[in-house]
Amino acid sequence: MTRFTVNDKPVEYKMDPRTPLLWALRDASNLTGTKYGCGTGECGACTVDVDGQPVLACQESIASLEGKFVVTIEGLSENRNHPVQQAFIAANVPQCGYCIPGVVMAAAILLRANRSPSEEDIKAAIPNICRCGIYPRLIDAIDQAARIARGEQSTPGFGN
Repeated sequence: MTRFTVNDKPVEYKMDPRTPLLWALRDASNLTGTKYGCGTGECGACTVDVDGQPVLACQESIASLEGKFVVTIEGLSENRNHPVQQAFIAANVPQCGYCIPGVVMAAAILLRANRSPSEEDIKAAIPNICRCGIYPRLIDAIDQAARIARGEQSTPGFGN
């Protein structure tokens, strides 16, 4: 039995300890926001926050997470009011939306560590693959999210 915390709730998985976190989240916890993209750790669609670090859930076994804290897109904010979510919505970043949960998680982790990231910092922290080509809007939205997080800007339509 593997035990750790997911979105501030203790979980106990009675699964093979080699089970990738992605499948434990999706199949056992019904947290389907974390997406299966490539299964090889190349695309970033399954990015989650593990103890403040971006982790590819398709590559991490549940056994390796014993005692750790995991945050998925569902646990990032209750009302989509995280600065990254606000900025992505305001800038109309999502297209098909498949990669967006992983991108949002990677961006949120970046902004927690670096409140004023440069374009190079953003590109280095967001290696996710997006087939829709959102990259120019993505860079601008993460920059806007940083300003929102620092209190320098509000986003229309979010009660600010």
